Amino acid sequence: MIFSMYKKIQIICMILVTGCHFVTYASPTNAPINDFPYALIAGGSKGIGYAIAEALAKRNYNLILIARHESSLKVAKQQLEKKYPIHVEILVKDLSFENTAQEITHWCIEKKIPLKMLCNVAGFGGTHDFLTLPLDSLRYMIRLNLESTVALSMSLLPLLEQNTPAYILNVASMAGFAPIPVKNVYSASKSAVVSFSYSLRYQLKDKHISVSCLCPGPVFTKPSIEKDTKEKLGWFGEQLAVPVNRVGEIAVSKTLKGRMIIVPGTWAKISSGVIRWLPQRWGTVMYYKLGG
Repeated sequence: MIFSMYKKIQIICMILVTGCHFVTYASPTNAPINDFPYALIAGGSKGIGYAIAEALAKRNYNLILIARHESSLKVAKQQLEKKYPIHVEILVKDLSFENTAQEITHWCIEKKIPLKMLCNVAGFGGTHDFLTLPLDSLRYMIRLNLESTVALSMSLLPLLEQNTPAYILNVASMAGFAPIPVKNVYSASKSAVVSFSYSLRYQLKDKHISVSCLCPGPVFTKPSIEKDTKEKLGWFGEQLAVPVNRVGEIAVSKTLKGRMIIVPGTWAKISSGVIRWLPQRWGTVMYYKLGG
């Protein structure tokens, strides 16, 4: 006890002599570590999700990145915290599971996260689809592309309401503007995301939560995507493509400005406008002729 009192007297003397100040840090398990707002990015470790994360980091958003693989999440966290004065939390979750949205929400509540933006980026697609994929893969596609977007939007809505003005960014695709025969389920799921986003925007308007939907054309995040695009669309496919970092920057900039449909790239905007203007039957035939 005498030793404890001696230490207290010693500390007080040090403060008086040196003019030092103590700073009390909130425990990272109970509260955020700085005053920056938080953005949660489902599917934020790679590709468009990481590009969106970096665009938000430039704007001083702390980040919560969610993906299935811990290794890629750790790399993303390290890179972002090294480049920007922000804090990055990572959660290893499979967003296709039924309870994942609730688990994420409970975690955010326990951490007292001031959530200001939700980015539903996670998705599954590729060159194979209906008639070539097994049923369990098609179900996984629907759950990841659509169900996780709906579930996270609903579960995290109370937290977003506490930090208005707030934002929801859903990632669909130009494939959501018309049926694509070879990418049947993928285009259907992305079309549902577009429709859900439109409706949600008006449902949340009075709550001061803006909803946007990113609908990019080709983004060469994988060699297989680049190869497939060039084989089917040739030179025009290259013109449609937008670098992934540019897609992320445009997505965040337009979302913060309240834009509803976001299509990065001049050629992609023109093409998407034509596709949306055409009757769906014509658009479907056009995709079919192009091998899509």
